Amino acid sequence: MDKIWKNNIRDIEPYVPGEQSKEKGIVKINANENPYPPSPKAIEAIRNFEHQKLRFYPDANAAEFKKAVADFYGVKPQNVFLGNGSDDVIALSFQSFFNGELPIAFPDITYSFYPVWCRLFKIPYKNFPLKSDFHINADDYREKNGGVVIPNPNAPTSLGEGREFIEKILRCNRDCVVIIDEAYVDFGCYSSIDLTKKYENLLVTGTFSKSRSLAGMRIGYAIGSSELISTLEAVKNSYNSYTVNSISMAAGTAAIKDREYFEKTISKVIATRERVKTRLREMGFTVLDSQANFLFATFCSKNMKDYFEWLKTQKVYIRYFNLPRIDNYVRITIGTDEEMDIFLQKTEEFLRL
Repeated sequence: MDKIWKNNIRDIEPYVPGEQSKEKGIVKINANENPYPPSPKAIEAIRNFEHQKLRFYPDANAAEFKKAVADFYGVKPQNVFLGNGSDDVIALSFQSFFNGELPIAFPDITYSFYPVWCRLFKIPYKNFPLKSDFHINADDYREKNGGVVIPNPNAPTSLGEGREFIEKILRCNRDCVVIIDEAYVDFGCYSSIDLTKKYENLLVTGTFSKSRSLAGMRIGYAIGSSELISTLEAVKNSYNSYTVNSISMAAGTAAIKDREYFEKTISKVIATRERVKTRLREMGFTVLDSQANFLFATFCSKNMKDYFEWLKTQKVYIRYFNLPRIDNYVRITIGTDEEMDIFLQKTEEFLRL
């Protein structure tokens, strides 16, 4: 007898994250994690958290945390939404704002969760190809659509765009919600947050996973007009009012208040990124001008999949994407100087093979 109930099970191809190896002694530069620990103030907040409070639900409005985020970015608390990582925030945004019949638009080479959410939530979408230099073509997004998603800087290409580009997108898309995904913006790219005061249909999303070293805490946020934020809150409260846990809120509040440590670690990552980029180019690699905490690189006479697999045998983990147009590129997260020296040494060994 046929199992008819199987017809009602969702069939979907999920997002595949970077490999999380359990092996000891590896150089793990494949998941765009920050190589430095969180702010000492965040660590102190975790250590001193009153464990008795875990009996109670967290503050569903995250009032103290929202105020800290709002103060940092120069907005009001009613312009801030908090969620369980930026993936949760963007997924909620897709459900909240993309409910029309027209397809939403985003680049063909970008964060691979976007099409997964579209399939999951049954949102029609259209991809526009990146230009030959891997930059996004703003003119593509003049076409009428049901929403626009632009990662800035883009992943995995690492390239960012400036204010003129973002405003061009916004001027052409006043009848839909435009989401700018700023997961990596702190590493040298233009931030659109100030533009949320000018464009009511602009939502900017971000994360504490990259620049604030709190990937394990799962903290994401969105900044936008009070109308967009209230809609996000309503959708969140329709299925889970408590998305950010109490310990994450305590750590996040302490981390965002520690501006000095934040700026110090960002500067270290950028300095290492530029050093490694220069050295790879000296070896013969083509490396894009990154504004993120990773590099996107290729070597015309070498197979990058072989390179990726060989490095794994040397306990160095980078990221390879078996996708059209970028199947001979690799993405390299910036680690500590010591980790990147090992990576460069092993790369030199591979080139001699």
